[in-house]
Amino acid sequence: MFLPPAGTEPGAPATGPGLDFDSPASISVLVNKDRQLSDPGFRPPDLADVHGVQLRRDAAEAYSRMSADAAAGGSPLRAVSGFRSAEAQAELHAAYIRNQGRHAAEAISARPGHSEHQTGLAVDIGNPDAACSLQACFKHTPAGAWTAANAHRYGFIIRYPEGKELTTGYSYEPWHLRYVGADLAARLHREGITLEEYAGLTQ
Repeated sequence: MFLPPAGTEPGAPATGPGLDFDSPASISVLVNKDRQLSDPGFRPPDLADVHGVQLRRDAAEAYSRMSADAAAGGSPLRAVSGFRSAEAQAELHAAYIRNQGRHAAEAISARPGHSEHQTGLAVDIGNPDAACSLQACFKHTPAGAWTAANAHRYGFIIRYPEGKELTTGYSYEPWHLRYVGADLAARLHREGITLEEYAGLTQ
């Protein structure tokens, strides 16, 4: 279970260095298993199509630049999944439970209102040939290696990094990127910390 910093009441706004971790429209919004979007039915008003998925406009523009540079560097990316509505997330989560059981589903799938995909700031990526698609071995593919080294330059972080499962609540997902803006992404990458740790929302 995620707990707020000492002295903070459960459900109180997250604290952090001048960033808004609570508003669904904020690019630094923090949503996880224990932090539901304040508007569970939130739908970003500025969704844009990019490489076959929808992302919020700033994230879409950044992803487009990143994808172009990755391709130019010989490690092309493929956008697998972007924005998902609360209704779509509910259906997906229910399918995971049916197919894998609740315990396994909770490690890899968010409940509606708790999904980063609903913010329009998360994108799942893969290799054009689908090698290691949505698997940890994506880390060792050209697209995975390029992304780990460069995503922060475009404002993206690997949201569920290896070794941080107890902090994020999710299994390692080298393919799940979250747009937080270039400044914050650079700091999280440099310090090797998660969004929860930066916001002071850890166990």
